Amino acid sequence: MHLSRFPRLRFAHLPTPLEPLDRLSEMLGGPRIWIKRDDCTGLASGGNKTRKLEFLMADALQHGADTVITQGATQSNHGRQTAAIATKLGLACHILLEDRINSADRDYNYNGNVLLDQLHGAAISKYPGGTDMAAEMEQRAERLRADGRKPYVIPGGGSSPVGALGYANAALELVAQANDMGLVIDRVVHATGSAGTQAGLVTGLVGVQSDIPVLGIGVRAPKEKQEASVLGLAQRTAAHIGLKTEITADQVVANCDYVGEGYGLPTAGMVEAVTLLARAEGILLDPVYSGKGMAGLIDLVRKGHFHKGQNIVFVHTGGSAALFAYPDIFDLPGYTA
Repeated sequence: MHLSRFPRLRFAHLPTPLEPLDRLSEMLGGPRIWIKRDDCTGLASGGNKTRKLEFLMADALQHGADTVITQGATQSNHGRQTAAIATKLGLACHILLEDRINSADRDYNYNGNVLLDQLHGAAISKYPGGTDMAAEMEQRAERLRADGRKPYVIPGGGSSPVGALGYANAALELVAQANDMGLVIDRVVHATGSAGTQAGLVTGLVGVQSDIPVLGIGVRAPKEKQEASVLGLAQRTAAHIGLKTEITADQVVANCDYVGEGYGLPTAGMVEAVTLLARAEGILLDPVYSGKGMAGLIDLVRKGHFHKGQNIVFVHTGGSAALFAYPDIFDLPGYTA
């Protein structure tokens, strides 16, 4: 699997660390848990979208773009990272934000990722939940073309075969790290939403015949829909790479029991996971993706889904900037004497 054949910019801080979470592992009394620190990719506080954007932005430049357009939820980590690299490359950036949770909270609408979007100079537009965001992006692109601009449209989450190359490459990186450390990985676990991260990981791990299974903890869609989305993108990514090995349905597994009331809506398990990682390991998760992903992993460990002697790698997809959009969900004591 020779990914150097594809255009790529290099601005992520790679390889990201692969570290044991020994205090958390001891507390849970199950497998040894490791964390792949993709919150440390370096672009505007880091996150998983940086890997995807190395390929997406190279493709944009190859197509002569002077503007990028993308979309996501109000507190989109992808929007923040896209805005950051666009300004670094001298490109205009339009971010279309969908109000998926119908929130009037000021912190949610103006703090966190939204604040950073604006600091990076992106043009932001807001749409009600349920809007056809792909159609809105294309309409924006048409208006920009009429004005003589050259827009490049990036799907939500950067989840296309081009963007998924970032996580096919991450799979190679992870396997190389494990080989160097003598670490046998029994399972990779991460939060799965727009499908690009899981599709890329599955494609990369299958492509190098690693026999490492991937478990996505869903943060938005029901299990059947999520798995179908990941499988379809993984198969398109494999075709884009020219992979001879087939990606099959049994290689795509999502557990969507930890979504709660919906995308972006807090759960008690997420609050516990974010608090536990902050206090046990000094690591910040986010309330939408990695917090729910870790909540699922913690609950599965407690239920005996994994056992002692196994090595489970949690891929931290970043997003701690979104914590500042949800300050009231944490029961924090305030100042002490």
